[in-house]
Amino acid sequence: MRLIFIGDVIGKAGRRAVREYLPELREAFKPDLVVVNGENAAGGFGITEKIFDELQDSGADVITLGNHAFDQREAMVFIERTDNLLRPVNYPAGTPGKGAGVFTTQGGQQVLVMNVMGLVMMNPLDDPFAAVERELSACPMGVGCDAVIIDMHCEATSEKMAMGHFADGRASLVVGTHTHIPTADHHIFPGGTAFQTDAGMTASYDSIIGMDKEEPLNRFLRKIPSGRMIPALGDPTMCGVAVETDNKTGLALNISPIRMGGPLQAVLPDF
Repeated sequence: MRLIFIGDVIGKAGRRAVREYLPELREAFKPDLVVVNGENAAGGFGITEKIFDELQDSGADVITLGNHAFDQREAMVFIERTDNLLRPVNYPAGTPGKGAGVFTTQGGQQVLVMNVMGLVMMNPLDDPFAAVERELSACPMGVGCDAVIIDMHCEATSEKMAMGHFADGRASLVVGTHTHIPTADHHIFPGGTAFQTDAGMTASYDSIIGMDKEEPLNRFLRKIPSGRMIPALGDPTMCGVAVETDNKTGLALNISPIRMGGPLQAVLPDF
């Protein structure tokens, strides 16, 4: 099976990159499932139903969120009628929406996709490891599904790596989001789980983690906010990860970063 994960889409520039590059990538790589993190898609903060539909129309099969999941208040309503929009699975009971789902590919394969949020330097939610354990136990790879993708949305690289090792051998891919910078550590763990600490952002890299440089610089230099953070509008890059799995086990055979457009060195999967 071929899987694609696209990192945090930020504002108009990020959405433009998805519109321009994801159809091309789908045509070239022929993925069975595409997961896109869209938690910054609406002006850098959250997601709207219109933008959710736009990402789907561009080729996203499943859209994950994170700490900005409900910054746009309408998300609390439309997430309830949208099976393929996932907020962190470790939100407390009663939070609108769901954090995991099993999705059927065109070939009839079943993929468990999970969004989970870390705790280090993040909002205090339920234990992410216990939440992931519940989902993996309820739908084990090779029994309840053919592949597993975990979007680990958190600040600390150590917490992302810990989740990767925690799920090693039980997931096809564990990939980090939230810190917006693509890491160079894509590899397959000993148990067969593909891992990358951060997929990177889909946004303009002529920015400070996707935001126009003026306001973040002002806050660093003067320590006083002078306005709202606004997503940068420069030439965007679409960043992500591609994984090929063994159809019998669901474990990873290959992993490659994805970088298309903008100033970063282009990388496409070659398997």
